[in-house]
Amino acid sequence: MDQAQLNALLDRLLLERSERDWLEFKQGLDAELLGRNLSAVANSACVRSQPYGYVVFGIRDSDREVVGASFDPDHVLAKGNQLLPIYLSTQLRPNPGFDSFVVQHASGRVVMYRIHRAAGDPVKFQGTAWEKVGTSTTQLDSRPDLLRSIVNSERDWSGEICSDATLMDLDPVAIQKAREEYKKKFPATADQVDEWPDLTFLNKAKVTKQGGITNAALLLLGKSTSSGLLTPAVANIMWVVKDGQGAEIGGRPFHPPFILASDELFRSIRNIPIRELAPGSLFPSEIQPYDPWVIREALHNCIAHQDYSLRARIQMVENPDSLLFTNAGHFLPTSIEDVIQQDAPWDIYRNRWLADAMFSLNMIETQGGGIKRMFREQARRFLPMPDFDFSRENRVFVTIPGKVIDERYTRLLMRVTDLPLDRIILLDRVQRHRRISREEHKQLKSEGLVEGRYPNLHISGAVARATGEEVKYVRAKGLQDAQYEEFVIRLLEEMPHGVRRSDIDNLILPMLPTVMTPAQKRNKVHNLIQRMSRDGTILNSGARGPSSLWVLGV
Repeated sequence: MDQAQLNALLDRLLLERSERDWLEFKQGLDAELLGRNLSAVANSACVRSQPYGYVVFGIRDSDREVVGASFDPDHVLAKGNQLLPIYLSTQLRPNPGFDSFVVQHASGRVVMYRIHRAAGDPVKFQGTAWEKVGTSTTQLDSRPDLLRSIVNSERDWSGEICSDATLMDLDPVAIQKAREEYKKKFPATADQVDEWPDLTFLNKAKVTKQGGITNAALLLLGKSTSSGLLTPAVANIMWVVKDGQGAEIGGRPFHPPFILASDELFRSIRNIPIRELAPGSLFPSEIQPYDPWVIREALHNCIAHQDYSLRARIQMVENPDSLLFTNAGHFLPTSIEDVIQQDAPWDIYRNRWLADAMFSLNMIETQGGGIKRMFREQARRFLPMPDFDFSRENRVFVTIPGKVIDERYTRLLMRVTDLPLDRIILLDRVQRHRRISREEHKQLKSEGLVEGRYPNLHISGAVARATGEEVKYVRAKGLQDAQYEEFVIRLLEEMPHGVRRSDIDNLILPMLPTVMTPAQKRNKVHNLIQRMSRDGTILNSGARGPSSLWVLGV
């Protein structure tokens, strides 16, 4: 803009009756405060449907008088002796783009910053999103209504119709799989689903839109040869296998239909049962390092929340002791703790149409509910918590550990089976040597769960010694009946075509109390199976004795 245009713009801003949410007047420069102000006015501009937010220096806020600003916006230094434009560009995430102008006004020299409004993701400065309320700049985390407005301001690419796509571009096997999963999700409609024509079913499942083939439909059900219709978006999941030194030793890409590819990728993972995760542990004779449900939930969350406009691939890296899932796009909730602690599902979506379709097809739970269950499943198996890292720009990293980190943590979970999930998460941070707040430390210390001088903490040695002494006792006492039932259910989930009674014996017998005789153990398993059968949890195919075949109940 030339000086005439800049002066006209400044005069218009000065005529605003009050300082708007998207407009900030300043006298003196503070680089960090400027960064917060730019975040605030960009977010507020989105909420107020303004194309830009403004921060103007050299204006006295009380009476809108021009008092002048002498600094050079292109050459003034900020923290770390960085040039101010570089400092702001690296600290604003995502950076929607901003400009600085020197306005030679009739009443004095003014420096004006203009920033594009937020779109889809709130603009953060140094990791925090800000908003403007009256004359104050406050953190946006406390206003989920405004956060929702910003996220939902972006067009939903997943729900857009692909004009070149037809029903012929969808995979018939994938559609049949979708029908089966839909019936599991909505059993009341099971008798009708098979009678619906494909387009009727897909419309009801919110995959297509009034017969139009959406981008979500091509992702979930499209033929691999039809993925080019999504260009420039990338529909690709890359599976990489690495050795202990971080070198790639295997892997391959997976393409749509993702409803089939996710199962195929799951079968490719080397989820090899191991006998013990730690010396003297109380695990059954064999246990898989990764829970199948947790793997699928992590992968399906990547598909649902990927920012396809960034033209990046979803990645799943299989390391010797962990699985790392990566998707493009900012993590939308304010924190993992917010997702886990809130009672209602998180209602902010990047790909609302895709998320709704995946919910209908039994691929994800309600937003946030699946993440909470991932944590519970890891705790149930006495393993470290999932690790969510969204500190890097436009990426979310989720690591699922498959190995014990600190044996004291594992033994504590075995001993204190009713420990609240928030305590387990804090203890997981302690075992990873990550800082917790002083208040959190006081809480854990008062309960005798941690030792050491803050911030250098570790799981309480007293608890570790107590659990170590109780290993033999717990082995002698055995587990609760509900835990035995859970192991049987997990076995049948992995073997949907059924398992023999002898397989259940091989699973449960080694877990039973050591004080029981062999005959008592066999009788215990028999009673367990009969109780689960009466409850309808498991069903018998009809045969009797060791050759009987058992499946999960409906």
